[in-house]
Amino acid sequence: MTNGVRRRMGVAQRREQLIAVALDLFSHRPPDDVSIDDIAAAAGISRPLVYHYFPGKQSLYEAALRRAADDLAALLAEPQEGPLGVRLARVMSRFFDFVEEHGTGFSALMRGGPAAGPGTAYTVIDGVRRAAYEEVLAHLAVRDPSPRLELAVRSWISLAETTALLWLDGRRIPRDELERQLVHAFVALTAVGAAYDPDMMEILCRIVAEEPPGGPLPTLVARLSALLPQPSPQAL
Repeated sequence: MTNGVRRRMGVAQRREQLIAVALDLFSHRPPDDVSIDDIAAAAGISRPLVYHYFPGKQSLYEAALRRAADDLAALLAEPQEGPLGVRLARVMSRFFDFVEEHGTGFSALMRGGPAAGPGTAYTVIDGVRRAAYEEVLAHLAVRDPSPRLELAVRSWISLAETTALLWLDGRRIPRDELERQLVHAFVALTAVGAAYDPDMMEILCRIVAEEPPGGPLPTLVARLSALLPQPSPQAL
């Protein structure tokens, strides 16, 4: 936001400022509710000067979308050390930090946003999904995934998106529970695939071998076991 003092900036610096200002506005208000005048006022410059750097609101919105997508993709990066469940939990925490900070903007990014052209929106969103997919495969140490593994990973990424969007609509489930649930969901999808795919069984065994006590898999098994009928003393 401006402090009331107009500063002279170079072309690249001014464009970066406008993208940052637009991203902040789009993060908190629907894109259609943000005008060029709003962006100019927040940046502390005149409306014609905004048009000097961007042809219109759509081009600025698309630039803000790409910046949000780049920021989100960067958050997916995680050192490939330690148990997989712990790594996924850290990624989910950063993911929901982003979702919470850029609520309206995240919704616009994932849903394409009315201000962006369909082709641009799809390209930007697909880039984030592809980065997430490749990051997960890297953590699994898999170069050539089987069809079932590809299905499981892409399904999990889609589930994470949908979960975050639904959470933003009312936040009716505590965020920390959803983060754990998504880690559990990845383990569950892997386990289901392992019943049909030897390669996924090998991956599941590696995940299990790395799990610490109280990790995602033991916690999930304990929760599910508690739902099962307990055998009667006579059956023991």
